[in-house]
Amino acid sequence: MRRRTRLGHALTPAFAVTALLLAAGCSSPQHQAAADGHAREAARVSDDTGAAAGTDGPALAVAAAPTATATTAAGSAGAGRPAHRTTLTVSSYDTRTRRAVIARSPKGDPTGKGNPTAPASPAVSPSASAPAAAHQAAVGDVIASAPAPGAPDGLLAKVTKVLGETDAGTQVQTEPATLDALLGDDTAKGSVPVDPAAFDVDTLLPDVKVSWSKAGDGHVGPKGATVPLGSLRLDVSTGIPAAEGAPASAAASVSGFVQVAPQVDFAYGGAGTGTAPGSAYLGVSGDWDSGWAVKGRAGATATPLRIPFAKLHADPVLQVGPVPVVVNLDLTCYLQVSGDGKITVDVEQNLKGDFKAGGTFGTAQGWTPVSSSTLTSTPVRTSVTTAGSVRTALGAEASVGLYGSVGVTADLAPYLRGEATGAVTATSATPGADAEGAWNLYGGVDLSGTLRLQLSVFGTPVLERSIPLGALHREWKLAGGTL
Repeated sequence: MRRRTRLGHALTPAFAVTALLLAAGCSSPQHQAAADGHAREAARVSDDTGAAAGTDGPALAVAAAPTATATTAAGSAGAGRPAHRTTLTVSSYDTRTRRAVIARSPKGDPTGKGNPTAPASPAVSPSASAPAAAHQAAVGDVIASAPAPGAPDGLLAKVTKVLGETDAGTQVQTEPATLDALLGDDTAKGSVPVDPAAFDVDTLLPDVKVSWSKAGDGHVGPKGATVPLGSLRLDVSTGIPAAEGAPASAAASVSGFVQVAPQVDFAYGGAGTGTAPGSAYLGVSGDWDSGWAVKGRAGATATPLRIPFAKLHADPVLQVGPVPVVVNLDLTCYLQVSGDGKITVDVEQNLKGDFKAGGTFGTAQGWTPVSSSTLTSTPVRTSVTTAGSVRTALGAEASVGLYGSVGVTADLAPYLRGEATGAVTATSATPGADAEGAWNLYGGVDLSGTLRLQLSVFGTPVLERSIPLGALHREWKLAGGTL
């Protein structure tokens, strides 16, 4: 059973006013004043998240796109062409032909607040090839837009040809652009939490409950469990194939919850317009809390049985200085079971900590993976009967990209593994009871993933192949006994 839950709107009317104008020539005094007033981080971008080698200047602030009316905000984009927000909008975009229609917001409502379906405001860099009064866009313009009609993942494109005027605005032919065209030699660094209300949740099993909380709007999870601010919680309970010939009392089931507070990590160290940056970073991280119970005798599986139970999607818009950077975040939560179909268990564990997965770029080493996890677990209940082995995981696959191009995929898989030899009937409370052999229970976590070709959106060289993140594997003993 599939059930889609809309927790909130990833694109709010406020996002519809986030826009830039990368104008030809020097910035106006008004634009420079806005730039001087724009919030900047004084800290230097650190090396492990995409440091700009040799860059000592302040970094552009990275934050969630503003909810207030947009104001002009300038930032150096190279060659004396400042970037600032405008009231221009992407009225429509065709992904097949890459044609877009650029228009101005309705008079009297430049933010689009009066129209909840108003298109998003783009960032445009008008070239000197055509006067701004003649068209809404010109050849050489660079468009950076929040999600818009026909471009639900946002748009980062360069105008290659002005096709003419339509009732909706100026129609233009575009080609893909890269962030260096707007960020130039600027540096930026920040981690932005993703509002749990911004996720679309598609439940894949009938008994999945969704709860979340954000500042000023707390929600309570199942059984009175309070969900921490900024967290999204998914509770699931389902049967799994039991071992052939197992008695009814050994029917297999898994139940538990995942609670995650994801955030997007972004860094950029510019080296100029039209040049690969000195550094870059894109990743996903956050706090993780989960607990699950496995009961019964699962069927034997030659390969692990993976059961997705929810898919989540959000398109948070980051404000990188004046530039709207659209991040596409997908999470698939799943249960996974493998074993020999011989062991009967009744186990439960809680696990919490944090994680980070992403890719960092440097001119010397190119793209390299970043992955870490501090997850630790505590056994709540342990009971093992007969010899055999079983492994269960409650994890999440994540992908994060920019403007519709997937850049990083990661698979975080906390797991519980039990094994027994001989004739065993034992519990964590009485480890040696009725045991003629040995039994052990382990907790662990696997973190793996891939860097993808599409990270070239930063303006970096195209990868010749996908690069594995590398397998992060940790395991620790929870309980066990011998006789």
